Amino acid sequence: MLQRRHFLKQAACLGAAGITGLSSTRAFAGQQEERTLRLYNIHTGEFTTSTFWANGRYIDEGVESLDILVRDHRRDQVMAMQRELYQNMYQLQQLFASHEPLYVISGYRAPESNASLRYTSSGVAEHSLHMQGRAIDIRIPGVSHRHLHRAALAMGNGGVGYYPKSGFVHIDTGRTRHWTA
Repeated sequence: MLQRRHFLKQAACLGAAGITGLSSTRAFAGQQEERTLRLYNIHTGEFTTSTFWANGRYIDEGVESLDILVRDHRRDQVMAMQRELYQNMYQLQQLFASHEPLYVISGYRAPESNASLRYTSSGVAEHSLHMQGRAIDIRIPGVSHRHLHRAALAMGNGGVGYYPKSGFVHIDTGRTRHWTA
């Protein structure tokens, strides 16, 4: 119940501030504070705390650290992820004020990995934005998937997929759309 109250309070604050519906990149464009993401890859067991933005610019070393953590663990291939994706993840992390890292279920996927997953699962898109470094599947321990889904929708940019049975939310930097699987 406490978790729900916190979410509703934060969502109300965002709405009152006029942040709801803004692209997170635009919302952050003029701000100078540091932005740090805490991520945990559930497949590799790796954890990172990485400052990817400071003094009005991206920090290459921080972004690269995040790219490595969200790599395709099946092929051990790294791709430079779209930076707006990290901004969106940061916005969600801040909204829930979680002390836990964001759990990465799936970040970058090499085309071979995506094809293999499509063969075994009906929920994998043939032209997935994961292969372009523009999508990530996440969850936040202690935060309901329903609340995470609603918060991602409230950002109003990119795609948002809700996978309640699998326990994660998909966010991407493609066109604005949403679905439930």
